Amino acid sequence: MQINLSAVPAHTWFGRALRAPLRLLPRSLVVPILQGPLRGDLWILGSSNHGCWLGSYELPKQRAIWAAIRPGDIVFDIGANVGFYTLLAARGVGSGGRVVAFEPEPKNVELLRSHVRINRLSNVEVIPAAVSRDTGPARFQRGGSGATGALSTSGELQVDAVSLDDLFAAGRIPAPALIKMDIEGGEHQALLGGQGLLARSRPLLFLATHSPEIHSSCVSLLQSWGYIAEGLAGAALETTDELVARPR
Repeated sequence: MQINLSAVPAHTWFGRALRAPLRLLPRSLVVPILQGPLRGDLWILGSSNHGCWLGSYELPKQRAIWAAIRPGDIVFDIGANVGFYTLLAARGVGSGGRVVAFEPEPKNVELLRSHVRINRLSNVEVIPAAVSRDTGPARFQRGGSGATGALSTSGELQVDAVSLDDLFAAGRIPAPALIKMDIEGGEHQALLGGQGLLARSRPLLFLATHSPEIHSSCVSLLQSWGYIAEGLAGAALETTDELVARPR
């Protein structure tokens, strides 16, 4: 049974006491993940939220994705950040499957590749690019943390953007069985850039949305493509920002 330490609020006395010793640990320290499907896998301590190596990171979503993955699947991790869900998917699909991880932020890409390397994963391909509607150069704005950057016309970085349909047409990527997407508000544009691929392969989608407007537009778009959208872990679709979309 996984203990959800990440659910302890940081502003409470217990939350502060729980987190205080973690600040003393070197950020470059490599530690084993303590629980869950990735128990025993290696994690760079300062690469992201401490919940990752504690095994409690986004626990309902983690459990739902793990339960949905099958050995031999092709999984896309769009907005892979430093690789927690990439590692999860790589373990789930096994040696007969494949994970394609998309991440545009250079610092995150370096950590993502490090996590793949130290865990000796041979079934992961990292594509250092943002997924959007069109293929070409784009501007990327770093956020307050490594997990919150997004494409923006006023962004400080130039990155590569790719369309899923363009990559598939060029033979660069296979057809996925499952897509996890969390790209800080770019989800609707990314879906539009993969319309043909989604029509062909009908993958299961785990989608994070980042505003009521984007959430509504993504739900409407997916429903028009014959998907059934539900809130993650039984949450109400109208109020959640995490949804699961299943093909009819």
